[in-house]
Amino acid sequence: MNYATRNLEDDHVNILKLIDVMESMTRVNEPNIAHLEEVVELIRDFADGTHHAKEESLLFPLMAERGFSMQQGPIAVMLHDHAEGRNFVKGITENIRLLKEGDLPAINLVYYNMLGYNELLRNHIAKENNVLFRMADNALSASDQQSLLEKFKVVEDQNKSNNIKSDFAARIDTLGQIYNPF
Repeated sequence: MNYATRNLEDDHVNILKLIDVMESMTRVNEPNIAHLEEVVELIRDFADGTHHAKEESLLFPLMAERGFSMQQGPIAVMLHDHAEGRNFVKGITENIRLLKEGDLPAINLVYYNMLGYNELLRNHIAKENNVLFRMADNALSASDQQSLLEKFKVVEDQNKSNNIKSDFAARIDTLGQIYNPF
């Protein structure tokens, strides 16, 4: 059976590739601002706008219907991590703006936030893949999983239609070829 949690784990593969690219980017002395902005766009559109949207609007509420708490325990931890990730992205974005305005030391805060995001997401993904998704697999029926998959497809299709640059995996691979993290 093609579980909905497998769809989310497949997203994680690309998110981890993006994190590898980001880590490589932090080793560059003269940053390419367009690439930094591309990373922010990929995080906002794919990692947060698509992947986290599937979790926050579909998986987590369904798990709550099946008895999990949204205020404590694994789901609450995941939601907290998502908020922390958004704070790191805000830090990246604000410091890219400063960098573009000529504040060259702002690159240090761009990189600081990128590395913080990377560490957070690596740990977050490990918790989801190894704990939360396994709990979901045990708690959700086959029809729950199928229904989630269908709803995930709607979210994915909506985000593709809202964003002409929606081939996230190809965009991540292109950056990967430039920064050689794979």
